[in-house]
Amino acid sequence: MEDYKKEFIEFMIDCEVLKFGDFVTKSGRKTPFFVNTGFYRTGTQLRRLGEYYAKAIQNAFGMEFDVLFGPAYKGIPLTVATTMAISEFYDADIKYCSNRKEVKDHGDKGILLGSPIKDHDQVVIIEDVTTAGTSIEETLPIIKAQGDVDVLGLVVSVDRMERGQGSKSALKEIEEKYGFKTTAIVTMGDVVEHLYNKPYKGKIVIDDALKAAIDAYYEQYGAQ
Repeated sequence: MEDYKKEFIEFMIDCEVLKFGDFVTKSGRKTPFFVNTGFYRTGTQLRRLGEYYAKAIQNAFGMEFDVLFGPAYKGIPLTVATTMAISEFYDADIKYCSNRKEVKDHGDKGILLGSPIKDHDQVVIIEDVTTAGTSIEETLPIIKAQGDVDVLGLVVSVDRMERGQGSKSALKEIEEKYGFKTTAIVTMGDVVEHLYNKPYKGKIVIDDALKAAIDAYYEQYGAQ
């Protein structure tokens, strides 16, 4: 596993974004782990988050694209932080763009924030965590309405590796439905590999009991 992935896992724990215990997802699944990206709350945290996204994008897509699109609202700071990191570390001047929830009819009019999207632009979509692909269904028509646009793919922070609407993972379902690549900074498999029975800051984060609970969860809800 690459060092930046290990660092990102520890970063999520430090930010209290990745938690272990007893939780219930929006879909009603009882889960022993939870990812809440709303806990990235400081400038330092966002700067580092942008760096991790930038590395994942470089690995999956390279830097030969034009626009990084983040769906409102969580996608807005993600596009800004990540395009700044791309500029700093990869010397690539990628445009950032997000949508508004309501169309603005005065001043800077329209449904988009940031850079316009034009014909022949190559676009990468950035999100926090995708579980059902609902936001992509809402986002793609907005992007496609801007012109003859090529969507290269989607990057998220964590692949939960559980079933989406069918038997495959949400990311795999998106790939097959829309025909573009999906990737994540880390998968939950990476998280377990890095933390199981290994101390972090003097504590075992995933012990045998928690590992058994995670295994049982994937036995029931894991993607095929």
